[in-house]
Amino acid sequence: MNHCREQLDLSRRSFLRVAGASLPAFAAAGILSESHFAFAAGQQGSAAKAPVSQLQMMKQMMMSIPKDAVLINANENPLGPCEAARAAIASSANKGGRYDFFEMMTLMDVFGKQNNISPDSISVYGGSSEPLHYSVLSYTGPGKNLVAADPTYEAAGRAAEISGAKTIKTKLTSTYAHDVKAMAAADPNAGVIYLCNPNNPTGTITSREDILWLLDNKPKGTMLMVDEAYIHLSDAESVVDQTANRKDIIVLRTFSKIYGMAGIRCGFAVAHPDVLKKLEERGQNPMAITSCIAGRVSLEDKDLIPTRKAYIGQARMETIKFLTDNNYKVIPGSQSNCFMIDTGRNGRQVMAAMAQKKVIIGRTWPIWPNTVRITVGTKEDMAKFRTAFKEVMDTPVKAMLNNPYENVQHIPQLS
Repeated sequence: MNHCREQLDLSRRSFLRVAGASLPAFAAAGILSESHFAFAAGQQGSAAKAPVSQLQMMKQMMMSIPKDAVLINANENPLGPCEAARAAIASSANKGGRYDFFEMMTLMDVFGKQNNISPDSISVYGGSSEPLHYSVLSYTGPGKNLVAADPTYEAAGRAAEISGAKTIKTKLTSTYAHDVKAMAAADPNAGVIYLCNPNNPTGTITSREDILWLLDNKPKGTMLMVDEAYIHLSDAESVVDQTANRKDIIVLRTFSKIYGMAGIRCGFAVAHPDVLKKLEERGQNPMAITSCIAGRVSLEDKDLIPTRKAYIGQARMETIKFLTDNNYKVIPGSQSNCFMIDTGRNGRQVMAAMAQKKVIIGRTWPIWPNTVRITVGTKEDMAKFRTAFKEVMDTPVKAMLNNPYENVQHIPQLS
């Protein structure tokens, strides 16, 4: 009981630190999540040539995607929240009229206890997009650049544009891991090194040993940000323990992936309290009761991670086996809910052809224009994907040249 009280006291101090943070109006500008990048890649027609707002983009998306389409483009978990989380959300609705910070503190306590981390080193956010964005804004700027793999998740690069920093890209290794030696040497004045493990879009792993090497050998003034959004889908080892005594590492977690809460919005930044204070100066909104309680009961569900990891892993392996058996080139090594296929032709044309068959697949990256990312959906989703993909790939390239994605911006500017 005394331990619980001590943990709650720490959480209250964390909350008071958050409550006193300033909220500059510019802090939230341009925060993008996976959904924005995924659906922006599917904008079609002349409307995509002009800058659009988030609202306009979403309206265009809703108008262009059939209601019965298979959506395997945004690394979502189609299983949704676990049964316990759904029940907890329903039961907490009657508390919605009050600002109940107790649920947020309890969520921090549970996560901290499970990971042997003080609640003072945990901040709760609406997913991991906000702390990712705030970390880049806080530690990069003109002359303090971002270092990231190529390809990797684009949100850090987007935030670097806003801060006035350049993004220095390093290629993946021959096994599609992050090249930690290249990242350490990329810029002696780097503000942030961003490492996504497992990586988005490849789903591939960088070993804990390599990440710890990078942490010890990067430039001394550089912040290492490790995005562990997909960690529970893999056999990768977390480095969240490294935040206890160091001020040069931030670890991000989200409930959007294995926990199936992308639409409910909940996540963590884990770092030294001094680092979290710097991030919180950028802004932080009180979390919804429903998000906090759903997150807590999800953490407490001992069967959730192994059951969903097995389900998604089997669906991924069955699909990859089909692809390789049919001589399609899959980027090897994925341990996540996404993988990549080198189609051997313009990837955006493949996206468009798949969309015509009501299967919405993921985007391409500039370094690999022929390679598309596939999210692992339900087994039924993947069966429909396999049928549609074979039909598309059996279509001669000349028949696919009328590509409605050809003039689409990589990501829209936000108003």
